[in-house]
Amino acid sequence: MRRMFVAAAAALLLAGCGNKPRQPDWLVNADGAQERYQRAFLSGHDRVADAEFARLRAEVTSTGQPALVARVELTRCALRVASLDLAPCTGFEALRADAPEAERAYANFLAGTLTPEGAKALPERYRGVLAAANAGAAVRAIEDPVSRVIAAGALLRAGRADPLVLQVAADTASEQGWRRAVLAWLGAQALRAEQAGATEEAQRLRRRMALAAQER
Repeated sequence: MRRMFVAAAAALLLAGCGNKPRQPDWLVNADGAQERYQRAFLSGHDRVADAEFARLRAEVTSTGQPALVARVELTRCALRVASLDLAPCTGFEALRADAPEAERAYANFLAGTLTPEGAKALPERYRGVLAAANAGAAVRAIEDPVSRVIAAGALLRAGRADPLVLQVAADTASEQGWRRAVLAWLGAQALRAEQAGATEEAQRLRRRMALAAQER
């Protein structure tokens, strides 16, 4: 998300003059708000997350560029998918008509409806996930932790998440201390264990969930 904003701003700055053009205020402000929103949401701090998202969207809306606002809405949807909140991405859908192909492809990826043929429009880190013979290994190979968990959520939504995908997502969320995502992925693992009749494993996972849910 940050790279998307930076690239868009760079294109604007190249049209200007001067040896060292200053980054526009909206970009600086949006960059900080996006980072804070991401951390707060994945950790389950809803009040902070809501405030930072409102700040992020307001800054980007000031550009009057539907593509950039669509990316903001996709950021929100992606983090929800990473936490297994699979509600429709209504914020993006209101902007779909004016969104570029890459944003539409990413929205379809998050919704679990993108075909492998359409993956060429995705960011590079996601392109091989849909076509991979070993989905779990493909997700594990994604370097960025946030993108890794997003990819896992998209695969689960598409019905293509094997046990390794769930394990990679749960481990990643745990390593980062993202409480909301930890609870979501441990819950997905526990449900799968219960469905398989692995009662002891399900109970172990439920105990981990109870521990993670404890407030400071």
